[in-house]
Amino acid sequence: MSVDDKTSSHPDARIVPAVFGQATVETDPAWEWEYAAHLKGVYSARELLALYSRYRSEEGTFETQLRRVLFRAMCKQAGHSLQISSDVVLKHPETIEVGDSVFIGAQTMIQGRFDGRCRIGNHVWIGPHAYFDARDLVLEDYVGWGPGAKVLGSSHTGDPIEIPIIATGLSIQPVVIGYGADIGTNATILPGVNVGAHSIVGAGAVVTKDVPEYAIVAGVPAKLIRLRIK
Repeated sequence: MSVDDKTSSHPDARIVPAVFGQATVETDPAWEWEYAAHLKGVYSARELLALYSRYRSEEGTFETQLRRVLFRAMCKQAGHSLQISSDVVLKHPETIEVGDSVFIGAQTMIQGRFDGRCRIGNHVWIGPHAYFDARDLVLEDYVGWGPGAKVLGSSHTGDPIEIPIIATGLSIQPVVIGYGADIGTNATILPGVNVGAHSIVGAGAVVTKDVPEYAIVAGVPAKLIRLRIK
């Protein structure tokens, strides 16, 4: 995940065609959908999570396919060409909607809330070790999410001041990552932030306020570097 065009200007750089972003959606077998619907009708949400945990770390072809079936059974919605890597952890998957051709990298955690919403659009790529506070989160289509990047959608109010902060109320604020935005490795998006379409968030940035469309931001806290519009 690059901050600007420095990668292409490096003397040893080379440009190769995109793979994931250019892939067409392949329709998953009908039996997967039928089996997922059957599991959702037979097992409780807790039981489905227990079943999923059995295959969460397995890398075999059968186990990977079964993990996708169970993921679809647990979630509110999950589309075609879904790729779920090993050790992806879910909390309240019944509130999670996932589009077509989505890749979720290994050891990612998506933490929803029983009354929340999490919508991940089509053709979204999520790198390994990502963390999502997904109590009120939208990732629009073609978002790229760098390895280790995080989004925080909530924080404790700290009021009243006499009690421990962790015991105070939780303020949940929506986070929206716009169409085609690119979030750099180990970046952090804070509660209430709207990252505009086609923007780039640099590696390690801490985003505390809204990012305009086509902007490049970087730093701690993140600041505007330039606009990508020519």
